[in-house]
Amino acid sequence: MKFDALKDISAVVQSPPLVVDLDGTLVKSDLLIESAFAALGNNPASLFGMLGAYLRGKPALKSYIAERTDIDIAHLPYDAEVLALIQQARNNGREVYLASATHKKYVEAVANHLGIFTGWFASDETINLSGAKKAARLVAEFGEKGFDYIGNDAIDLKVWPQARECIAVNAPGAVRAKLKKLEPNAVVLKTLPKQGKAWIKLLRVHQWAKNGLVMVPVLTSQSFSVTSITQAVAAFFAFSLAASSIYIINDLVDIDADRQHPSKKRRPLAAGTVPILPAMIAAPILLVASLAGAFLVNPLFLAVLTGYLVLTTLYTFSLKRKLLVDVIALAGLYTIRVVGGAAAISVVVSEWLLAFSVFVFTALALIKRYTELTVRFDQDLPDPTNRNYRKADLPIVATLAAAAGFNAVTVFALYVSDDKISQLYANPQLLWLICPLLLYWLGRCLMLAHRRDMNDDPIVFALKDRNSLLTVAACGVVMLAAMIRF
Repeated sequence: MKFDALKDISAVVQSPPLVVDLDGTLVKSDLLIESAFAALGNNPASLFGMLGAYLRGKPALKSYIAERTDIDIAHLPYDAEVLALIQQARNNGREVYLASATHKKYVEAVANHLGIFTGWFASDETINLSGAKKAARLVAEFGEKGFDYIGNDAIDLKVWPQARECIAVNAPGAVRAKLKKLEPNAVVLKTLPKQGKAWIKLLRVHQWAKNGLVMVPVLTSQSFSVTSITQAVAAFFAFSLAASSIYIINDLVDIDADRQHPSKKRRPLAAGTVPILPAMIAAPILLVASLAGAFLVNPLFLAVLTGYLVLTTLYTFSLKRKLLVDVIALAGLYTIRVVGGAAAISVVVSEWLLAFSVFVFTALALIKRYTELTVRFDQDLPDPTNRNYRKADLPIVATLAAAAGFNAVTVFALYVSDDKISQLYANPQLLWLICPLLLYWLGRCLMLAHRRDMNDDPIVFALKDRNSLLTVAACGVVMLAAMIRF
């Protein structure tokens, strides 16, 4: 139901105050979950403090988090239609109140920022203003049936019966059905939109292509049996599910910073297009599925995947904030995928392949950081708060990227010169042709990043770029030609 349809009920909602819920209603997010992950991102050790506070009750937990965590209220994903409804109520001379189970620190900040509320009600150090307690507080203030209430969640079913007019916004189907049984005349402003595309974006399915690195050992060891390929494909999906679970956690930790970024603000959690609670639940489910799949491949691959998860968790909560440590960690995460591919098919990974991987992925990670900094430089944005880089670092970041990239080509040249290569390839001299292809591709990536013609991830860019795809195809043709005895 579109907002302008509210004109039909405007005569009904005139005099009583309008009470608006915060999480999931006025704001398309959950501030408790947001602030909890922000606290963990700032200090992972705060998890123990949260657990101790939770044992004392939800009010203590919310107060513990609020004391240690700030949220950028201005960039929250406010629901435009709810704001319009509030404005209509104000135009009709009605009082409007904000009532939330969120801690008073954040509720007061939202109310002050918007400047459209007569007053507000919130949780504090002793009371968790949720469900029945919220209903009792509103009845004590306005009387039974003395207010209209806008909510969205199952917990609001405790509040709606006490309201004169019940209004649901973005309520799940089950909640709408129960509300209609309680109050047949309840107004449903709008329902949750289809979220399939948003979930695909949240899981970064397009990033799964990176996990194709597990296939590299199949090619370099020339293990083309059905068993090897099956194991490698299973490893691909195990890495993909694990990566998606970490992407969700990373987005939860970075949600505040993402909202202030020109392009990352459109990520599903930052924009509120995917509810934050289901996303939080999906992360461990994906993680368990990935580990179960890894176990079915073989125990060694499970150990490698576990190592990947440990490193990427450290990256999410700590390493990504450390200068240059972050790019080395990213290079390590890509290299682990190659090691995982070797473990999945039970072959020994080449030292040359590991060295090449470390250098080339360090170069790509530095190009990624360079691109992120250029966006801030060009738009005159401040230095990033979740990365230990400054806009003034642009020249040195580009230099380090070039050095790492061309060192990768040097390592590949030394690999081709190794006597063992002649035992593995029928025509090893053809592999020299890959060196100029690598020089071209890495140099072009640097040039395009300098020209601002690359997005914030060079690997994703390569998957869409025609010249990059042709270069990869050419390298593949050269390797196959080197294997075939003419």
